Amino acid sequence: MAHAQLSTWWGPWRVFLMLPLAVLPCTVLRGQPSAVPVAPVSVTLATFDVDATPPVGAAMAYGPAVKAADLQLRCRGIVLSGAGEPIVLCAIDWIGVGNAAHDAFRAGLAAAAGTTPSRVAVHALHQHDAPHADFTAEKLLADMGVKDHPRFDGDFHREVIARAAAAIKDALPKAKPVTHAGFGRAEVAQIASNRRLVGPDGAFVAWRGSATKDVTIKGWPEGTIDADLAALVFFSGDDALASITSYATHPMSYYRTGVPGPDFPGIARFLRSQDLPGALHLHFTGAGGNIAAGKYNDATPSNRVVLATRLATGMRSAFDVASRNKKPLAAADVGWGSVPVALAAREGLDVEKLAEEVRGKPDRGTFAPIDALAFATRARESHAIDVTCLKVGSARMLHLPGELFVEYQLAARQMRPDLDVFMAAYGDYGPGYIGTAGAYAQGGYEVLPTSSFVGPEAEASLLKAIGELIEVAK
Repeated sequence: MAHAQLSTWWGPWRVFLMLPLAVLPCTVLRGQPSAVPVAPVSVTLATFDVDATPPVGAAMAYGPAVKAADLQLRCRGIVLSGAGEPIVLCAIDWIGVGNAAHDAFRAGLAAAAGTTPSRVAVHALHQHDAPHADFTAEKLLADMGVKDHPRFDGDFHREVIARAAAAIKDALPKAKPVTHAGFGRAEVAQIASNRRLVGPDGAFVAWRGSATKDVTIKGWPEGTIDADLAALVFFSGDDALASITSYATHPMSYYRTGVPGPDFPGIARFLRSQDLPGALHLHFTGAGGNIAAGKYNDATPSNRVVLATRLATGMRSAFDVASRNKKPLAAADVGWGSVPVALAAREGLDVEKLAEEVRGKPDRGTFAPIDALAFATRARESHAIDVTCLKVGSARMLHLPGELFVEYQLAARQMRPDLDVFMAAYGDYGPGYIGTAGAYAQGGYEVLPTSSFVGPEAEASLLKAIGELIEVAK
């Protein structure tokens, strides 16, 4: 399937990113030359995987858990050692981990791995029957004496951080050498479709969510998507140690059931674990803020397994490509870059007014005034979010915040078509949706002030950081 053309959207930024850039963290990837020959430093990989399922009665994004889960939510990841300070990648089956909770997650995993938080990437997959962690919101509510927002009670969230940190400490002595790595892509059919239906004149017409019964809306084309699933696989000899996959779509078939669950990406991941039980299957949601399964999903419960099977097929195909393309891996082939980005709060977000709304209204679930207040408070303090990049051979895995629109992912691929660029979004969940600059003028749910706490100027900051990290030519 041919990808949507991005020349109109991307054109102005091609000139911008050709300007001289600062010396980049991702560019310094090899050790200094030495007059004394030394043996190549080997890379090792440790894996961790813990239960992140809330117990019955615990708060989730849209109400408490009323029944035990059939399939657990997981918090899992890898620790790469041997190429500078250790690198940690973590994915969790929650709707989001934002603001101070994201900081705490990274700090906890960094301490356990013996590294710095700037070398830790933590991402939610964004399933909706799942918890929402935000310690900034929790503190603000406590300071205001507001007690009717249980989704931000952070005791369970801190317990999961402690579990993951303990699992890392236990895993490090069992780390295995990485001898090879491979990258592959595979098209995933009949899952992703753009949620924002735009007419020939560029005006927003209608919205197509995760599930759609309206035949007319379902009949619209898929629109702008990234149909490819990416896989980065680490091997020890012939044995796959970890398969890291990413696909850009909202991960829901149906939700608000009161039962914690990882939805179709979690089932797909489970299916792959049965295909290949020796490897850790670490899946991320790409830039899927404006992407969902609505064209191919009507919320019929049985369709969850259909979507999961399609996704698992893509995971398997991308893994097979990566296996055929695997190459020897040395420490010099692995690198990490980090660019801090201070995203301004959207114009019109008034913290005093938002605080009044929080005091006067019960929580309605993600998103609500408390979510906007938490981000606006952090932005007022000029808090920066780290945008990071993992280099493994020709692969570049970018880590971005918020519910990022797919155009950012497509633009990153277009910036460096000579590299294998892919993306995980839903890192720091604080900003909410992050649209393209043009989308804010169109309107629609994703770019309303109640959903997106940043404005159109976020585009320039994020594209600049992406360009730096993947070393766009000067």
